Amino acid sequence: MIDLEPAIEIRSPEQKELAAAETPPIIFLVSSEAAVLRALETDLGRRFGNDTRIIGADGPAAGLARLAALADDDKPVALLIADQRMPEMTGVEFLVGAHALHPLAKRILLVERDYTTANPIVPAMMLGQIDYHLVKPWLPDHGLYPAVSEFLASWERSEPEGVAMFRIAAPENSARAYEIRDLLTRFDTPFTFHPTDSEDGVALLGEVGQAGCVVPTVVRHDGRVLVDPTDGDLVEAVGGGTRLGVEAYDVAIVGAGPAGLSAAVYAASEGLETIVLERTISGGQAGASARIRNVPGFTWGIGGDDLTRRACEQAWLFGANLVFAQEARSLRASDGELVLQVADGQEVTARTVVLATGVSWRRLGIPKLEGLIGAGVFYGAAASEARAMQGKHVSVVGGGNAAGQAAAHLAKYADEVTLLVRGDSLEQSMSDYLIAELGGRPNVSVRLGVELVDGEGDEQLLAVVIRDRSSGTVERIPTAGLFVMIGAEPHTEWLDGIVDRDERGFILTGNDLDPDRDGSSSWPLDRAPMLLETSLPGVFAAGDVRHASVKRVTTAMGEGATVVQLVHQQLEGDRVPTAVAAGPS
Repeated sequence: MIDLEPAIEIRSPEQKELAAAETPPIIFLVSSEAAVLRALETDLGRRFGNDTRIIGADGPAAGLARLAALADDDKPVALLIADQRMPEMTGVEFLVGAHALHPLAKRILLVERDYTTANPIVPAMMLGQIDYHLVKPWLPDHGLYPAVSEFLASWERSEPEGVAMFRIAAPENSARAYEIRDLLTRFDTPFTFHPTDSEDGVALLGEVGQAGCVVPTVVRHDGRVLVDPTDGDLVEAVGGGTRLGVEAYDVAIVGAGPAGLSAAVYAASEGLETIVLERTISGGQAGASARIRNVPGFTWGIGGDDLTRRACEQAWLFGANLVFAQEARSLRASDGELVLQVADGQEVTARTVVLATGVSWRRLGIPKLEGLIGAGVFYGAAASEARAMQGKHVSVVGGGNAAGQAAAHLAKYADEVTLLVRGDSLEQSMSDYLIAELGGRPNVSVRLGVELVDGEGDEQLLAVVIRDRSSGTVERIPTAGLFVMIGAEPHTEWLDGIVDRDERGFILTGNDLDPDRDGSSSWPLDRAPMLLETSLPGVFAAGDVRHASVKRVTTAMGEGATVVQLVHQQLEGDRVPTAVAAGPS
């Protein structure tokens, strides 16, 4: 057994005190080959030895025994690296057992080079048994170090302790406090939450002169106090922009999900004056996905919040003006320009507009459960509330990929996860890899052919009530958390009378437009609408809000890139929008 204690460099008394109070994260190695173990230990020690504790085990039996002891002592195991070829058990089998002891640890499987489907990493990834693979012999700078750096950073974000940029004090079941936590989580900003009736909550409110305050109070790391802050207040406190600017833009993009951010990156990088308006913060539904595996270039997938955050910063670096907490309320064409008005009455003008507002979760409409939003009932938001489900039973409603991803993510924390599905199978609505992953998690159960009919609890969710759609049998399921993902709907009412939409509110574009529809006089007679162009010339739609779009992240990103080329055609052709009435404000 190898156990290397790090020599941590201390630069100040405060750092000494912090280092004494914390145990460094552990990188745990296991192999039956001494040479492999020693090589890993040497390479990892060279780069990570000052900040982590590296422990190596000679074989899986010794490794599991040591991991059990570390779990009993509550030691933080951040990363597991296991050699696949070991005589007692395979590396995959070892990682399955190790994961039960340290569910938050990231898992790397060490394999021989073999790009066939017989390679054990293929089924292991499908079943969610590993997070990454490393090929022997490895190149430290190109294979080992980037993976370990990424996973250590990911593990640190999952840890409840650490430096908090914000401290929140609020009633424990406050729906607004839940919204604040969700917003800060999506901004990847560390925070702590303290119920107002707890010792820490009372002390925090007293510290900032808000004793007895019954609305959420947010304290920034530098002492700035926000009492009952709006989303705009929080965005500015984090460092995001909320100002529209005064210039006229080449393109205004409404929505900062995958389609809108993709359009922003391409438009700004190609020299177009670009503004992005987002009613909350970037990400959309994709931002709430624990891991998206079908984005090209990300072999092992990427967290939805990470993907959209990277795209957001990329667009900003190219010069796009990203404006958060500003909801578009009306659109009109006037004097050859398009004018967007936001909720507070401010206006922005642009030569073209891209509507990429996405969709939002469909509501349950069950009064008891709607009254418990933020107090055990959540629409999406599995990322921000997952840690709070530690040791509890939770339920997820929905049969699509987002619901499957949420169930898999929650299973890392909760004792038991029940997926409630209205349909009779998952095959038509969920990707095969997710079905396989859920099937490989022993604490996840799937209930098919059921519908949610009621809930229990006054100040906190205690149980949900489901009904079997075939037999009519009613069943009560004790549940501490209910995550609802039952499909999506667009919120395009503000575009009524401005652009054509289908019966569900999705925006019609290109060939889906009816040339003989009422109000078609807004179209010039010398051309047909372009592929993603709406019934109002110069206004385009991309992503999930568009009629008949494929509801996938990569498809939305592709449409966002494509629409910029159509914007160029519009600007080069100098096609003037026709005046129409403004939508409701």
